[in-house]
Amino acid sequence: MADVWSQRRASRYGRYDGGPDPLAPPVDLSEALDAIGEDVMAGYSPERALREFLRRGGRDQQGLDDLARRIAERRRELASKHNLDGTLQEIRELLDTAVLEERKQLARDAMMDDGDRALREMTLDSLSPNPAAAVSELASYDWQSSEAREAFEQIKDLLGRELLDQRFQGMKQALENATDEDRAAIDEMLGDLNELLEKRQRGEDTQEDFEEFMRKHGDQFPEDPQDLDELLDAMAARAAAAQRMLNSMSPEQRQQLMELSAQAFGSPALMESLARLDGNLQALRPGEDWFGSEQMGGQEGLGLGDGTGVFQDLAELDALSEQLSQSYGGARMDDLDLDALSRQLGEQAAVDARTLQRLEQALREHGTLQRGSDGQLRLTPQAMRQLGKSLLRDAAERLSGRQGQRESRRAGAAGERSGATRAWAFGDTEPWDVTRTLTNAIVREAGEGRLPGGRAASVGSDERASRPGVRLTIDDVEVQETEERTQAAVALLVDTSFSMAMDGRWVPMKRTALALHTLIRSRFRGDHLQLIAFGRHAQRMEIEELTALDAMYDKGTNLHHGLLLANRHFRKHPNAQPVLLVVTDGEPTSHLEPDGEVFFSYPPHPLTIAYAVRELDNARRLGAQTTFFRLGEDPGLARFIDSMASRAEGRVVAPELDDLGAAVVGSYLGDRSGFSRPGGYSDWFGGRGFWVGG
Repeated sequence: MADVWSQRRASRYGRYDGGPDPLAPPVDLSEALDAIGEDVMAGYSPERALREFLRRGGRDQQGLDDLARRIAERRRELASKHNLDGTLQEIRELLDTAVLEERKQLARDAMMDDGDRALREMTLDSLSPNPAAAVSELASYDWQSSEAREAFEQIKDLLGRELLDQRFQGMKQALENATDEDRAAIDEMLGDLNELLEKRQRGEDTQEDFEEFMRKHGDQFPEDPQDLDELLDAMAARAAAAQRMLNSMSPEQRQQLMELSAQAFGSPALMESLARLDGNLQALRPGEDWFGSEQMGGQEGLGLGDGTGVFQDLAELDALSEQLSQSYGGARMDDLDLDALSRQLGEQAAVDARTLQRLEQALREHGTLQRGSDGQLRLTPQAMRQLGKSLLRDAAERLSGRQGQRESRRAGAAGERSGATRAWAFGDTEPWDVTRTLTNAIVREAGEGRLPGGRAASVGSDERASRPGVRLTIDDVEVQETEERTQAAVALLVDTSFSMAMDGRWVPMKRTALALHTLIRSRFRGDHLQLIAFGRHAQRMEIEELTALDAMYDKGTNLHHGLLLANRHFRKHPNAQPVLLVVTDGEPTSHLEPDGEVFFSYPPHPLTIAYAVRELDNARRLGAQTTFFRLGEDPGLARFIDSMASRAEGRVVAPELDDLGAAVVGSYLGDRSGFSRPGGYSDWFGGRGFWVGG
């Protein structure tokens, strides 16, 4: 029992790292979908719209730009904080200490011959101001002070440890107070490592060679690489950083270090082994940045080992900056190195990036974005429906004038109530008949010999008085039947001329079309909607085509052609009520000639006007209820639209751009409900609401 208790006490808890966090809340796609939909309707490709959202982030979510800005700030901080003179400065301090202690000893030594003392003092007085030259001049000096000798030996020891720390992180601390046996072990490791790397260059190495190397020297590699490639990657990255640090030094600093390196550990053999190692690493990993450099202008000096670590950090920051830019071919959020991001910016930055990764994955894999047969990313029909619901909800709020309130007295009804009821069937949205439903439940339970609530009929009166209530089953439910309303054939004509794109009306036009499309497809499925875009010529479009349509810069407003297609749509549905909705910001400037060619003229040609009027008369004869939505304040346009509406016995609405969707939806609902009020735009906002399903 005690053993079990001790095992429990020895348990440790840490951050889950076995994959995606199973307790993480699901990502909210609604904000992302709205933003992506807006950009798509503005002419962006879905791929670019997705990238733009990930770049900007959401209301409570940092985006890639925020992370990239922090990466850039972190990089500037490292470069402006440090300089590369740390090792040389430490050597100067040790050298000054050695000389000072030697002078003190010479002054105290009364037994020393005056000539010998004078010679030694002259040697110290004539030392070169260059630390590397001074160390070389003192290499054979016979130190009288033990403290001076120890300080001078520390210079050699420091150089050796710094040079090794450049290639093997942590060596500077590990070899502090190293013995001759420790140095011999390092020499042996370098020799074996170089032989292994040279075998790799010849293609003769095996996994057994690597494992044998690790058995002998594995304690000097705390990273615990699993094969030679992992070892090569780690060592080459650090060696390349060391080379970039050397490249960043001034010529004088480089020269001094090269001269001092020969004194490392008191033997030139170390430099020979390290130079051989650098050559092998560069040959095996030529893709590393061996030739770059940095401007380091700070006040804090860096030693060779620490400086190499800073240059590794700079390289890691550069890699993260490229990953966050997502500007290369095939870029994905999965490319982000979350561990590196956490090291450089902290855990919260990694959490933000992981959320963006999950968001991108959810958008790509959960029915929001899909890749077509041409390889292009597109919004799925499901995404279009969700976006349309959002736009329709916005239109409903504007119509009702009561933010967040929805009129629900006709929720789900397919028509007017007839007074009859029937059993509920799957898919029915008609309101329940509560009286009939409860009666069915009571009769059923009585027929089964049970009291309401499921208790046996033989229970006592006291227990009967405390019964919990009626228990319903699905078979008890009855709904109120409704009479089918008159179907409508709706033609929405949207102007796609040059002026719509130039004057910022392109996106509101698309939002309007999508909101109306969603309303009809979700609440009035029996109606027939035709979307018609008319610019220099007109064409029928599916909603996916219209929302993805780039701004068109061909001059021409061919209302004649648009009305031709609308009338064709009305004739295809002779039993439906025609509803004509026209959104435009200009007078007709083009029409179709009898041979099918487009005629264009600005100012509008009388023949163009005549052709448009003729097709509008045809729509009126077909019984179309017509509404013109005039965008812009041009007096000529206003006179033309007013005269056209008067001729068609229709209406004119002049909404603001933000209210265009609500105006079109309100007009459709008014026509759909049989309203024929001739009033203006404000007539459709006087507290009239409608229900929008969530």
